[in-house]
Amino acid sequence: MPNIAVFIEQRDGAVKKVAWQMLSEARRLADAGGGEVWAIHLAPAAGDVAAKAGAHGADKVFNAMDDAFTTYNSELWGTALANFCREKSPDVLLVGSTALGKDVAPKVAGKLGCACISDAVGLTHDGDWTVRRPVYAGKCFVELTPTGGPFVVGVRPNAFVIEEKAGAGAVEDFAASLDGVEPKATVARVEAGDGGKVELTEAEVVVSGGRGIKGPENYELIEKLAETLGAAAGASRAVVDAGWVDYSHQVGQTGKTVGPNLYIACGISGAIQHLAGMSSSKCIVAINKDANAPIFKIADYGIVGDLFDVVPALTDEVGKLKG
Repeated sequence: MPNIAVFIEQRDGAVKKVAWQMLSEARRLADAGGGEVWAIHLAPAAGDVAAKAGAHGADKVFNAMDDAFTTYNSELWGTALANFCREKSPDVLLVGSTALGKDVAPKVAGKLGCACISDAVGLTHDGDWTVRRPVYAGKCFVELTPTGGPFVVGVRPNAFVIEEKAGAGAVEDFAASLDGVEPKATVARVEAGDGGKVELTEAEVVVSGGRGIKGPENYELIEKLAETLGAAAGASRAVVDAGWVDYSHQVGQTGKTVGPNLYIACGISGAIQHLAGMSSSKCIVAINKDANAPIFKIADYGIVGDLFDVVPALTDEVGKLKG
């Protein structure tokens, strides 16, 4: 009877989509095994998170409301989540593999002295837990069976499908017990970029440009197609290293890992470092004038042609379809 805890990450009051994905998958696992799903909400105020968490599968929503949770701090968040696990003893704690999640998950595991498995794309329970994750830059997958509990799993965004159900979870308060916790560092300010644009790791569709765009002035082709599709705009490392676009757009082993329903690679050769960041995409479309480009080996659909001809035509056709 597995009891699964899910950390509800939010930024400026907006919940990360991966939280709803994890709750939906946790609901499926709990229904099969007879356990419960618990959502953990750390924030200065309750808001409407409890109702939404219940609609995505949470049996119980545990709130820890404290002004200390206004701005993220790994010491405070890590302490609160570890204290929750000690008090409630879930079998597993799921944390989204976002920038924040990758920071706080090992902090919690360190405090609990338990296993921490990152970047999971699959989770099963059949008496024992099995966690599936990519290795060797996405060329292989391993299945791990952690011992003891609770343990912490970082879940790759878009690895699971969001499902909603009728009903709402019961709401309970829990004490974060932050007395005596003095963070060694505090956040002075947060500077956000790309306001209003779709976040790469959250996007269901990603359009990325590579060295084939030839210069920074041509990246607007990628952005225009992305805007028309309601997608996020990404880039390969070569484009970022050349200074054509900001690092926040980089997809790959040293950039962001994405798993959208659709990934469109424009002028990207397909180096293994780039594939590591996008190979788990549900459908991959490659546009490249080199028919022997490695990207075609993993693409579901390939277009051999000049992106300067293909991308504008594709943008126009998508625009027509969307009216």
